[in-house]
Amino acid sequence: MILDDFKLTDQVALVTGAGRGLGRALAVGLAEAGAHIAGVYRTGYEETRRQVEALGRRFYPIQADLAADPTATVVEQALKGLGRLDILVNNAGTIRRAPALDYTERDWDEVMALNLKSGFFLSQAAARHWVAQGRGGKVIFIASVLAFQGGILIPPYTASKHGAVGIVRLLSNEWASKGIHVNAIAPGYMVTDSTEALRGDPARSQAILGRIPAGRWGDPDDLKGAAVFLASRASNYVHGETLVVDGGWLGR
Repeated sequence: MILDDFKLTDQVALVTGAGRGLGRALAVGLAEAGAHIAGVYRTGYEETRRQVEALGRRFYPIQADLAADPTATVVEQALKGLGRLDILVNNAGTIRRAPALDYTERDWDEVMALNLKSGFFLSQAAARHWVAQGRGGKVIFIASVLAFQGGILIPPYTASKHGAVGIVRLLSNEWASKGIHVNAIAPGYMVTDSTEALRGDPARSQAILGRIPAGRWGDPDDLKGAAVFLASRASNYVHGETLVVDGGWLGR
């Protein structure tokens, strides 16, 4: 049955930034489809763990600063903790707002290191494992609608999300023949900590909301279906794509 193609029974997904926000929703969504979760976090993971384990799945926490720590060790820890790896979700990211005229090199480097560099090298580590095992896997980058637009006050965030979509295409060109699927999800404006400043500005919030045809900000749970699709057999002929989940924002 076609619904069976969406099942992730007893697969293992490594999800970065799993402690809160989009990462928590992604981890729980994959667990709902049957996957066990290796969750990378910086400051907390207890609620994610509670929700995953309530579904009867295993949760293995990995504390790491992906902007500084060697990423290959994260994959090694996931393999040690849960015995295998089938899915990698490169979700961890950060955003720092300032006018382009004032933006500091330090903030630029730190945003790019987490948002783009860590995702590439985590993907490399996972792919090396899969190639050595003679099998494929699924990689999902969390991009943004800012991969298609410029935005304001977020130079490295915009650059990193454009870069993520480019890396997805490049890796697909190199790895599709190896059975490794690399795709992305581009969320629109979601209710997360990173958009708190925007939602707290009445004028900016209304301007954003007024452009979203769905008439609401996105909820992290809105990404679950896209993630399960791209992580499952249902997407086995999908390579190098970016699936936009934005309430219609880009079509406006």
